[in-house]
Amino acid sequence: MTVFSDVVILKQMKKQVILKYLAVFNPAEESGYNVSFPAFPGCVTFGKTFEDAKKMAKEVLELWLEEISSSGGEIVSNDIRPIIDEISAVVSNKVKVSYASSCR
Repeated sequence: MTVFSDVVILKQMKKQVILKYLAVFNPAEESGYNVSFPAFPGCVTFGKTFEDAKKMAKEVLELWLEEISSSGGEIVSNDIRPIIDEISAVVSNKVKVSYASSCR
């Protein structure tokens, strides 16, 4: 690379903004993961493995944001991140519990 090409790449990078959105990865019944974005209902994808699902999620999110931008829409980004944790609850052993097979 030349100094000129390095400067062009740096200028292009300065024009980019990195936005972060929550993605929900749900195990699919047939295997793999379904991915959705709470901030963008309808923006969904699938991957055969978790790593593949993450790659596909990045691609579909970038395409989704590009479409919003090219159609003149405003892209909203929220700086507040929810805290998601798992809470245990003790219930009577008489309670009937069924487990969804795709969530195990």
